[in-house]
Amino acid sequence: MPSLITQVKSKLFIHSSRKSLHALDGAYASLLHGRSLDFEDLRKYEYGDQVRDIDWRATARLGTPLVKRHRALRMHTILFVVDTGRSMGALAHDERSKKDLAILATGVLGVLALRHGDDFTLVYGDADRVRRRAPGRSEGALEHALRTIEHAIDTSTAPSDRDALLSYVTRTISRRMIVVVISDEAPVTTETERMLRRLRVQHDVLWLTVRDADPVLDHSTATIRADVDSMWEVPDFVQGDLDIVRELTAQAAADAARLADLLRRLEISHSVLADQDDAVAQLLQLLATRRYGSAATAGGASSRSQGGRSDARPR
Repeated sequence: MPSLITQVKSKLFIHSSRKSLHALDGAYASLLHGRSLDFEDLRKYEYGDQVRDIDWRATARLGTPLVKRHRALRMHTILFVVDTGRSMGALAHDERSKKDLAILATGVLGVLALRHGDDFTLVYGDADRVRRRAPGRSEGALEHALRTIEHAIDTSTAPSDRDALLSYVTRTISRRMIVVVISDEAPVTTETERMLRRLRVQHDVLWLTVRDADPVLDHSTATIRADVDSMWEVPDFVQGDLDIVRELTAQAAADAARLADLLRRLEISHSVLADQDDAVAQLLQLLATRRYGSAATAGGASSRSQGGRSDARPR
């Protein structure tokens, strides 16, 4: 059985040079609030370093840009809150599984956490049950966490319940953590907003939306699509019906705008992941946005093209 963490690394580093790897590391550091004043050493400036870290006196003396490194103030814990309900087994916008995109997002941030000596933990579940894994700080623990997500989605017979996941975190986790919520495009509810307000007080929150496949395409197709919850099959004759496409697009845009507005008001960083090939770049963009002090959405509703809410899978 191939290692999931190896697959994540291959996507993370496939086009990477030393400079781009350092940019990822530097962007990850934007997750961490506060910094130690304990000086450790100097090193050469690399792409992605912040200007405020440059030691200008040492730079002038040696004739090459040097940055100061500091000891980490404390360990941080990344809490992945992953929806593993039935809908996450459906298709993402790139016509591949939403499950694989959720695993990739968790894996990328998990690998970066390990590179920085931080630990992570996982809360996952559906409408039937919410569970939590013990914190880990090794590649073996991350592999087990990714396998847990994969197995939970593959075997889930219950619908997704994002509000139950958020409620579990607010009730059971008091220590401040960096909470990364990974869910699909299910519309937000008043309960979602209430839980997020409580979470935002206690934790630093990021929100990753896994974009759904389009239930109705703007072209004809021989593939039959079915909803994973109701098992209702989308009739083939509606594929390519532009009136239906426009109506679904408008509804999806309204749902996305409501979520984006809520997260913006709560100053929660947000990114929409639609394609495995672009996911790493989207995550880097999100972290870079945080680095420069903005909680505006990265790759949010404005990046959406046509498409509606669909927990579809091919039949």
